[in-house]
Amino acid sequence: MRNLDLQLEENVIYGLLGRNGAGKTTLLNMIAGGTFPNHGTIEVRGKTLGKGELPKEFCYIREKHKHFGGARVIEVLQVAAKFHPHWNWALAHELLRTFRLEPNKKMRQLSRGTESLVGNIIGLASRAPLTLFDEPVLGLDVLMRDKFYKALLEDYANHPRTILLSTHLIDEIAPVAERIFIMEAGSILLHDEMDRIHTAAHLIRGHSEAVASFMAGKRVIYTETYGHGTIAAIYEKLNDGDRQRAREMNISIENLTLQKFFSYVIEGGH
Repeated sequence: MRNLDLQLEENVIYGLLGRNGAGKTTLLNMIAGGTFPNHGTIEVRGKTLGKGELPKEFCYIREKHKHFGGARVIEVLQVAAKFHPHWNWALAHELLRTFRLEPNKKMRQLSRGTESLVGNIIGLASRAPLTLFDEPVLGLDVLMRDKFYKALLEDYANHPRTILLSTHLIDEIAPVAERIFIMEAGSILLHDEMDRIHTAAHLIRGHSEAVASFMAGKRVIYTETYGHGTIAAIYEKLNDGDRQRAREMNISIENLTLQKFFSYVIEGGH
């Protein structure tokens, strides 16, 4: 981690985005008390964590689970329930049905994706005030990923808490997360609300001189020149006057998907 300053507010769903090796899992381990930073402090729910100290009332669902292979699914849930004071068995059983999981099946018999679902049930049924998910849909097909996101949003609507989702499936997180962190090389490159990203992330394209003139004074996160033309990603809300001026200069404007926005932020950050 390098000069990383990150603050999570209560009752918000966050998306943590970054390439492999960006430091996402290390950051989650620090928040969960599993790794202690060499410099700085970590404060969770008003308490500064000491070395080896775990935060209270949190749930961390890791990318790689370490369940005893001979245990049955229901036994893993029963153990998890003992560690989470807000555990809800009604939700856990509902999710078993939603994900079509056999409670008496042994963990060693599960596929990688199905094992992820067991972890996701723990993360949701725990209803912990702070819940961390590291790649929660790894190994899941599109249908099961959609079911997980739907279950998360439905339960969050009735039982708000702070949820941090670390994922590489960037466009899938766009309808779920309220705020986004983009991480690269142990630093946070950008943090903003998802609604603002939807309305302020644009790709402009046109003759290089026109684009250069149009970009003046605007927040430019990426540029690329090809022949006499230039494409540029800008991060700024455009008004009617801006759009009219772009038409007069023969400049095209299109909204960026979260995936493309992420790519331009990462590429422009180097």
